Amino acid sequence: MTEADAEGIRLQKVLAAAGIGSRRHCEELIDAGLVEVNGRTVIAQGRRVDPLTDVIRVDGARIPPPRRHAYLIFHKPRGVVSTMDDPQGRSTISDYLGKRSKDGLFHVGRLDTATEGLLLVTNDGVFAQRMLHPSHEISKTYVAEVEGVVENATLRKLTRGLTLEDGPVRPDQVKLIERGGTRSIVQVVLHEGRNRIVRRMFEVLGHPVRRLNRTAIGPVRLGQLKVGELRELSRDELGALMDLAGL
Repeated sequence: MTEADAEGIRLQKVLAAAGIGSRRHCEELIDAGLVEVNGRTVIAQGRRVDPLTDVIRVDGARIPPPRRHAYLIFHKPRGVVSTMDDPQGRSTISDYLGKRSKDGLFHVGRLDTATEGLLLVTNDGVFAQRMLHPSHEISKTYVAEVEGVVENATLRKLTRGLTLEDGPVRPDQVKLIERGGTRSIVQVVLHEGRNRIVRRMFEVLGHPVRRLNRTAIGPVRLGQLKVGELRELSRDELGALMDLAGL
């Protein structure tokens, strides 16, 4: 029986393996009272933990367990279908996975074909289910280029909320980025996941969407990730999503 099987693994070893720093630096963090296990501050060296089940935080940031699954973000191009296979022969997410196509990956949620932007891709079914469950209300950020000049009164109306054919919707945040000429660009944050909801909101307002990009899910942002590219979630991103998903 290994040390881990018998008594768990020393906390500083787990932190070092997670990339927090050297074991000595991790011991200093423990001494400084910056490390929590299951909601309680660790006040002594030598604490043993189970990294798969214990919730560990450093200075408030969740340290996810060692990765047994893959967690990535994909910058879906416009025109790509949010499926792994398409009987009509259209371009799908699997066309962009390269060597990772054998990892059993699937997308978490979807974007309509004409929308580009951030999709989570994983092979962790529990994580995917939690991320999609409406009770967690994980926010999503969209940038919409719409037809016409969106006036301030229209922005206020959008902020107060709209009634669509399948019920009311109220964004968490609305921000005008640009307007002029024949178009406007508006950022919308909402936790709704209904089909084509951003496009339908602007249609109700009389400003059809020309182009739509999802730029963030919760704290995870596209950043400089190019269209059609994948990258692994960082430790902090994964930890934050696990918190939001109640894992």
